[in-house]
Amino acid sequence: MSEKACRNCHSIFEGNTCPICRSSSTSDDWSGYVVILDPTDSKIAKKLNITKPGRYALRVR
Repeated sequence: MSEKACRNCHSIFEGNTCPICRSSSTSDDWSGYVVILDPTDSKIAKKLNITKPGRYALRVR
C-alpha cells in the first residue's frame, strides 16, 4: 500500500481516510515532507498551521 497525503491538512498516511482530520480527500501526488514531534514548540509547525505531531507533505497536488 502506498502512502497518501491529505489535501486538507497535508498529513501523510496509509489508507483511505486521514487520521488527523478524517478527510477522504487524498492524493498520491505529493512531494517533500516534514516530521513534527512537538507542534507547540515548533516554529515550522506554527508556520504550517500544524497542531498535531506526525508526518506532513510540503506540497500536495
